[in-house]
Amino acid sequence: MHTYFYHIGVDISKSKLDFVILERLSFKVLKHLQVENAEEGISKIFQYLEQKEICIENALFCSESTGIYTFPLTLGLALRKADLWVIHAMEIKLSKGLVRGKNDRTDAKEIALYSIRHFDKLRLYKAPVQDIQKLRLLFAEREKASKALLILNSTKENKDFSSVAVFHPIETLNLRIVNQLKAHRTEIELKMLEIIDRSCALSKHYKLITSVPGIGKMTAIYLLITTGNFSQFENWRKYACYAGVAPFEYESGSSVKRNARIHRFGNRKIKTMLRMGALTCLRYDKQLREYYKKKKEEGKNHSLILNNIKCKLISRVFAVVKRGTPFVNVKGFAN
Repeated sequence: MHTYFYHIGVDISKSKLDFVILERLSFKVLKHLQVENAEEGISKIFQYLEQKEICIENALFCSESTGIYTFPLTLGLALRKADLWVIHAMEIKLSKGLVRGKNDRTDAKEIALYSIRHFDKLRLYKAPVQDIQKLRLLFAEREKASKALLILNSTKENKDFSSVAVFHPIETLNLRIVNQLKAHRTEIELKMLEIIDRSCALSKHYKLITSVPGIGKMTAIYLLITTGNFSQFENWRKYACYAGVAPFEYESGSSVKRNARIHRFGNRKIKTMLRMGALTCLRYDKQLREYYKKKKEEGKNHSLILNNIKCKLISRVFAVVKRGTPFVNVKGFAN
Protein backbone atom coordinates (compact mmCIF):
# COMPACT_ATOMS: atom_id res chain seq x y z
CA MET A 1 0.00 0.00 0.00
CA HIS A 2 1.27 3.46 -0.90
CA THR A 3 2.67 5.52 2.00
CA TYR A 4 1.59 9.14 2.39
CA PHE A 5 3.64 11.65 4.39
CA TYR A 6 0.87 14.24 4.56
CA HIS A 7 -2.84 13.79 5.26
CA ILE A 8 -5.12 16.66 4.26
CA GLY A 9 -8.56 16.81 5.86
CA VAL A 10 -11.23 18.75 3.97
CA ASP A 11 -14.41 20.04 5.60
CA ILE A 12 -16.91 20.86 2.87
CA SER A 13 -19.77 23.34 2.98
CA LYS A 14 -21.84 24.99 0.28
CA SER A 15 -19.67 28.09 -0.11
CA LYS A 16 -16.25 27.19 1.31
CA LEU A 17 -13.68 24.47 1.94
CA ASP A 18 -11.49 24.14 5.04
CA PHE A 19 -8.17 22.34 4.49
CA VAL A 20 -6.02 21.13 7.39
CA ILE A 21 -2.64 19.59 6.52
CA LEU A 22 -1.25 17.07 9.01
CA GLU A 23 2.17 15.44 9.08
CA ARG A 24 1.62 11.69 9.29
CA LEU A 25 4.38 10.82 11.78
CA SER A 26 4.11 13.77 14.17
CA PHE A 27 0.36 14.53 13.82
CA LYS A 28 1.48 18.17 13.63
CA VAL A 29 -0.83 20.70 11.95
CA LEU A 30 1.20 22.37 9.22
CA LYS A 31 -1.46 24.67 7.84
CA HIS A 32 -5.14 25.57 7.90
CA LEU A 33 -6.53 27.11 4.73
CA GLN A 34 -10.09 28.32 4.12
CA VAL A 35 -11.01 28.83 0.46
CA GLU A 36 -14.14 29.11 -1.65
CA ASN A 37 -15.78 25.91 -2.85
CA ALA A 38 -14.83 26.41 -6.50
CA GLU A 39 -11.94 25.77 -8.87
CA GLU A 40 -10.29 29.08 -7.93
CA GLY A 41 -10.28 28.11 -4.27
CA ILE A 42 -9.02 24.58 -4.87
CA SER A 43 -6.10 25.90 -6.92
CA LYS A 44 -4.92 27.85 -3.83
CA ILE A 45 -4.25 24.70 -1.83
CA PHE A 46 -2.10 23.33 -4.64
CA GLN A 47 -0.23 26.63 -4.87
CA TYR A 48 0.56 26.30 -1.16
CA LEU A 49 1.71 22.68 -1.58
CA GLU A 50 3.96 23.77 -4.43
CA GLN A 51 5.44 26.61 -2.34
CA LYS A 52 6.23 24.17 0.50
CA GLU A 53 7.61 21.63 -2.00
CA ILE A 54 5.06 19.02 -0.95
CA CYS A 55 4.65 16.48 -3.72
CA ILE A 56 1.04 15.59 -4.59
CA GLU A 57 1.97 11.88 -4.68
CA ASN A 58 2.90 12.10 -0.98
CA ALA A 59 -0.41 13.71 0.08
CA LEU A 60 -3.74 12.04 0.74
CA PHE A 61 -6.88 14.18 0.69
CA CYS A 62 -9.77 13.00 2.84
CA SER A 63 -13.30 14.40 3.04
CA GLU A 64 -16.84 13.52 4.06
CA SER A 65 -19.47 12.63 1.48
CA THR A 66 -21.64 15.73 1.10
CA GLY A 67 -23.45 15.10 -2.18
CA ILE A 68 -23.29 17.84 -4.82
CA TYR A 69 -21.10 20.08 -2.64
CA THR A 70 -18.29 17.53 -3.12
CA PHE A 71 -18.29 17.83 -6.94
CA PRO A 72 -15.86 20.81 -7.28
CA LEU A 73 -13.35 19.10 -4.98
CA THR A 74 -13.52 15.70 -6.68
CA LEU A 75 -13.22 17.31 -10.13
CA GLY A 76 -10.30 19.52 -9.08
CA LEU A 77 -8.38 16.64 -7.49
CA ALA A 78 -9.07 14.32 -10.43
CA LEU A 79 -7.67 16.89 -12.89
CA ARG A 80 -4.49 17.12 -10.82
CA LYS A 81 -4.32 13.34 -10.27
CA ALA A 82 -4.41 13.70 -6.49
CA ASP A 83 -5.59 10.83 -4.26
CA LEU A 84 -8.88 11.34 -2.44
CA TRP A 85 -10.65 9.25 0.20
CA VAL A 86 -14.37 10.03 0.59
CA ILE A 87 -15.88 8.68 3.81
CA HIS A 88 -19.43 8.55 5.14
CA ALA A 89 -19.95 11.40 7.62
CA MET A 90 -21.46 9.10 10.26
CA GLU A 91 -18.37 6.87 10.23
CA ILE A 92 -16.13 9.84 11.07
CA LYS A 93 -18.55 11.16 13.68
CA LEU A 94 -18.71 7.84 15.54
CA SER A 95 -14.92 7.54 15.51
CA LYS A 96 -14.38 10.85 17.35
CA GLY A 97 -15.50 9.67 20.78
CA LEU A 98 -16.41 12.34 23.34
CA VAL A 99 -16.31 15.78 21.68
CA ARG A 100 -16.87 19.24 23.12
CA GLY A 101 -17.43 22.11 20.72
CA LYS A 102 -17.32 22.16 16.95
CA ASN A 103 -16.10 24.33 14.08
CA ASP A 104 -14.96 23.85 10.51
CA ARG A 105 -11.26 23.85 11.34
CA THR A 106 -11.55 21.15 14.01
CA ASP A 107 -13.82 19.12 11.71
CA ALA A 108 -11.17 19.21 8.95
CA LYS A 109 -8.51 18.21 11.49
CA GLU A 110 -10.63 15.28 12.74
CA ILE A 111 -11.09 14.09 9.14
CA ALA A 112 -7.33 14.18 8.60
CA LEU A 113 -6.75 12.32 11.88
CA TYR A 114 -9.30 9.69 10.85
CA SER A 115 -7.40 9.08 7.59
CA ILE A 116 -4.21 8.44 9.60
CA ARG A 117 -5.69 6.25 12.33
CA HIS A 118 -7.86 4.17 10.00
CA PHE A 119 -5.47 4.00 7.07
CA ASP A 120 -6.00 0.25 6.81
CA LYS A 121 -9.56 0.99 5.58
CA LEU A 122 -8.33 3.21 2.73
CA ARG A 123 -10.41 3.07 -0.41
CA LEU A 124 -9.47 5.71 -2.96
CA TYR A 125 -12.33 7.60 -4.55
CA LYS A 126 -13.08 6.92 -8.20
CA ALA A 127 -15.21 9.56 -9.86
CA PRO A 128 -18.28 8.05 -11.56
CA VAL A 129 -18.40 8.27 -15.33
CA GLN A 130 -20.33 11.19 -16.80
CA ASP A 131 -23.32 9.05 -17.78
CA ILE A 132 -23.74 7.84 -14.18
CA GLN A 133 -23.60 11.45 -12.94
CA LYS A 134 -26.31 12.42 -15.45
CA LEU A 135 -28.48 9.50 -14.38
CA ARG A 136 -28.08 10.41 -10.70
CA LEU A 137 -29.22 14.00 -11.28
CA LEU A 138 -32.09 12.96 -13.52
CA PHE A 139 -33.24 10.37 -10.99
CA ALA A 140 -33.21 13.05 -8.29
CA GLU A 141 -35.37 15.27 -10.50
CA ARG A 142 -37.79 12.40 -11.04
CA GLU A 143 -38.04 11.92 -7.28
CA LYS A 144 -38.91 15.60 -6.84
CA ALA A 145 -41.65 15.33 -9.47
CA SER A 146 -43.05 12.17 -7.85
CA LYS A 147 -43.15 13.80 -4.40
CA ALA A 148 -44.87 16.87 -5.85
CA LEU A 149 -47.48 14.64 -7.48
CA LEU A 150 -48.22 12.94 -4.17
CA ILE A 151 -48.78 16.30 -2.50
CA LEU A 152 -50.96 17.66 -5.29
CA ASN A 153 -53.06 14.50 -5.50
CA SER A 154 -54.06 15.02 -1.88
CA THR A 155 -56.24 17.92 -3.10
CA LYS A 156 -58.85 15.32 -4.13
CA GLU A 157 -59.65 14.78 -0.45
CA ASN A 158 -61.46 18.15 -0.44
CA LYS A 159 -63.97 17.01 -3.08
CA ASP A 160 -66.31 15.19 -0.68
CA PHE A 161 -66.27 18.02 1.84
CA SER A 162 -66.61 21.09 -0.40
CA SER A 163 -69.34 22.38 -2.69
CA VAL A 164 -68.93 22.18 -6.47
CA ALA A 165 -68.74 25.96 -6.75
CA VAL A 166 -65.84 26.07 -4.30
CA PHE A 167 -63.90 22.98 -5.41
CA HIS A 168 -64.28 23.03 -9.23
CA PRO A 169 -61.91 25.99 -9.95
CA ILE A 170 -59.26 24.46 -7.65
CA GLU A 171 -59.69 21.04 -9.24
CA THR A 172 -59.14 22.49 -12.73
CA LEU A 173 -55.90 24.21 -11.69
CA ASN A 174 -54.73 21.13 -9.80
CA LEU A 175 -55.39 18.83 -12.76
CA ARG A 176 -53.42 21.11 -15.09
CA ILE A 177 -50.36 21.08 -12.81
CA VAL A 178 -50.63 17.32 -12.21
CA ASN A 179 -50.70 16.63 -15.98
CA GLN A 180 -47.66 18.88 -16.48
CA LEU A 181 -45.76 17.07 -13.74
CA LYS A 182 -46.65 13.66 -15.17
CA ALA A 183 -45.42 14.76 -18.60
CA HIS A 184 -42.25 16.13 -16.99
CA ARG A 185 -41.64 12.85 -15.16
CA THR A 186 -42.19 10.84 -18.35
CA GLU A 187 -39.73 13.08 -20.19
CA ILE A 188 -37.12 12.48 -17.47
CA GLU A 189 -37.61 8.71 -17.69
CA LEU A 190 -37.20 8.78 -21.47
CA LYS A 191 -34.04 10.88 -21.10
CA MET A 192 -32.56 8.33 -18.68
CA LEU A 193 -33.33 5.47 -21.06
CA GLU A 194 -31.70 7.41 -23.91
CA ILE A 195 -28.50 7.79 -21.87
CA ILE A 196 -28.49 4.05 -21.14
CA ASP A 197 -29.14 3.13 -24.78
CA ARG A 198 -26.20 5.26 -25.96
CA SER A 199 -23.78 3.50 -23.58
CA CYS A 200 -22.82 -0.08 -24.44
CA ALA A 201 -21.78 -0.92 -20.86
CA LEU A 202 -24.91 0.57 -19.27
CA SER A 203 -27.22 -0.90 -21.89
CA LYS A 204 -25.75 -4.38 -21.44
CA HIS A 205 -26.17 -4.39 -17.66
CA TYR A 206 -29.60 -2.74 -17.84
CA LYS A 207 -30.92 -5.53 -20.09
CA LEU A 208 -29.41 -8.18 -17.84
CA ILE A 209 -30.83 -6.91 -14.55
CA THR A 210 -34.29 -6.17 -15.98
CA SER A 211 -34.46 -9.85 -16.93
CA VAL A 212 -34.69 -10.63 -13.19
CA PRO A 213 -38.35 -10.89 -12.06
CA GLY A 214 -39.27 -8.07 -9.69
CA ILE A 215 -36.68 -5.62 -11.04
CA GLY A 216 -38.48 -2.86 -12.94
CA LYS A 217 -37.08 -0.05 -15.05
CA MET A 218 -36.60 2.50 -12.29
CA THR A 219 -35.15 -0.07 -9.87
CA ALA A 220 -32.71 -1.16 -12.59
CA ILE A 221 -31.63 2.44 -13.22
CA TYR A 222 -31.16 3.09 -9.51
CA LEU A 223 -29.08 -0.08 -9.21
CA LEU A 224 -26.84 1.18 -12.03
CA ILE A 225 -26.46 4.51 -10.23
CA THR A 226 -25.74 3.19 -6.73
CA THR A 227 -23.33 0.48 -7.91
CA GLY A 228 -21.50 2.72 -10.37
CA ASN A 229 -22.55 0.32 -13.12
CA PHE A 230 -21.49 -2.59 -10.86
CA SER A 231 -17.93 -1.33 -10.33
CA GLN A 232 -18.12 -0.23 -6.66
CA PHE A 233 -19.22 -3.43 -4.90
CA GLU A 234 -17.29 -6.69 -4.95
CA ASN A 235 -20.29 -8.94 -4.37
CA TRP A 236 -24.01 -8.89 -3.63
CA ARG A 237 -23.50 -9.30 0.13
CA LYS A 238 -21.72 -5.95 0.38
CA TYR A 239 -24.48 -4.28 -1.61
CA ALA A 240 -27.10 -5.91 0.64
CA CYS A 241 -25.29 -4.34 3.60
CA TYR A 242 -25.29 -0.96 1.82
CA ALA A 243 -29.00 -1.31 1.06
CA GLY A 244 -29.77 -2.13 4.70
CA VAL A 245 -31.26 -5.59 4.10
CA ALA A 246 -28.38 -7.72 5.43
CA PRO A 247 -29.14 -9.17 8.92
CA PHE A 248 -26.57 -8.85 11.72
CA GLU A 249 -26.15 -10.90 14.90
CA TYR A 250 -26.59 -9.31 18.33
CA GLU A 251 -24.94 -11.45 21.00
CA SER A 252 -22.71 -10.94 24.02
CA GLY A 253 -21.65 -13.69 26.41
CA SER A 254 -24.41 -16.01 27.58
CA SER A 255 -26.98 -13.46 28.71
CA VAL A 256 -27.41 -11.24 25.64
CA LYS A 257 -28.72 -13.04 22.61
CA ARG A 258 -31.22 -11.63 20.15
CA ASN A 259 -32.41 -12.67 16.74
CA ALA A 260 -30.39 -11.37 13.80
CA ARG A 261 -31.85 -8.14 12.50
CA ILE A 262 -31.17 -5.50 9.89
CA HIS A 263 -29.47 -2.24 10.87
CA ARG A 264 -31.14 1.15 10.59
CA PHE A 265 -28.23 2.44 8.48
CA GLY A 266 -28.83 1.80 4.81
CA ASN A 267 -30.11 3.24 1.56
CA ARG A 268 -33.83 3.61 2.23
CA LYS A 269 -34.68 4.29 -1.40
CA ILE A 270 -33.32 1.02 -2.75
CA LYS A 271 -34.79 -0.80 0.26
CA THR A 272 -38.25 0.52 -0.63
CA MET A 273 -37.83 -0.33 -4.31
CA LEU A 274 -36.70 -3.85 -3.46
CA ARG A 275 -39.73 -4.27 -1.20
CA MET A 276 -42.03 -3.46 -4.12
CA GLY A 277 -40.06 -5.92 -6.24
CA ALA A 278 -40.37 -8.61 -3.57
CA LEU A 279 -44.16 -8.14 -3.39
CA THR A 280 -44.34 -8.41 -7.18
CA CYS A 281 -42.37 -11.67 -7.04
CA LEU A 282 -44.90 -13.15 -4.62
CA ARG A 283 -47.52 -12.73 -7.35
CA TYR A 284 -45.59 -13.75 -10.45
CA ASP A 285 -42.50 -15.77 -9.43
CA LYS A 286 -43.47 -19.34 -8.56
CA GLN A 287 -40.10 -20.19 -7.01
CA LEU A 288 -40.13 -17.28 -4.58
CA ARG A 289 -43.83 -17.75 -3.87
CA GLU A 290 -43.16 -21.34 -2.79
CA TYR A 291 -40.21 -20.11 -0.72
CA TYR A 292 -42.52 -17.63 1.03
CA LYS A 293 -45.10 -20.34 1.81
CA LYS A 294 -42.43 -22.68 3.14
CA LYS A 295 -40.98 -20.05 5.50
CA LYS A 296 -44.47 -19.04 6.58
CA GLU A 297 -45.22 -22.63 7.56
CA GLU A 298 -42.00 -22.66 9.58
CA GLY A 299 -43.40 -19.78 11.64
CA LYS A 300 -41.34 -16.94 10.15
CA ASN A 301 -42.99 -13.52 10.08
CA HIS A 302 -43.94 -11.65 6.91
CA SER A 303 -41.30 -8.89 7.18
CA LEU A 304 -38.45 -11.35 7.74
CA ILE A 305 -39.40 -13.40 4.68
CA LEU A 306 -39.75 -10.28 2.53
CA ASN A 307 -36.30 -9.16 3.63
CA ASN A 308 -34.90 -12.55 2.63
CA ILE A 309 -36.52 -12.17 -0.79
CA LYS A 310 -34.91 -8.73 -1.15
CA CYS A 311 -31.52 -10.38 -0.54
CA LYS A 312 -32.36 -13.03 -3.14
CA LEU A 313 -33.23 -10.32 -5.67
CA ILE A 314 -29.88 -8.61 -5.08
CA SER A 315 -28.01 -11.91 -5.41
CA ARG A 316 -29.85 -12.65 -8.67
CA VAL A 317 -28.98 -9.22 -10.06
CA PHE A 318 -25.27 -9.57 -9.26
CA ALA A 319 -25.29 -13.15 -10.61
CA VAL A 320 -26.64 -12.20 -14.04
CA VAL A 321 -24.17 -9.30 -14.29
CA LYS A 322 -21.23 -11.51 -13.33
CA ARG A 323 -22.38 -14.32 -15.63
CA GLY A 324 -23.22 -11.98 -18.50
CA THR A 325 -26.41 -13.84 -19.41
CA PRO A 326 -30.08 -13.07 -18.64
CA PHE A 327 -31.89 -14.61 -15.70
CA VAL A 328 -33.30 -18.10 -16.28
CA ASN A 329 -36.19 -19.35 -14.18
CA VAL A 330 -35.05 -22.91 -13.50
CA LYS A 331 -38.29 -23.68 -11.68
CA GLY A 332 -40.24 -22.97 -14.86
CA PHE A 333 -38.19 -25.47 -16.84
CA ALA A 334 -38.50 -28.08 -14.11
CA ASN A 335 -42.29 -27.93 -14.37
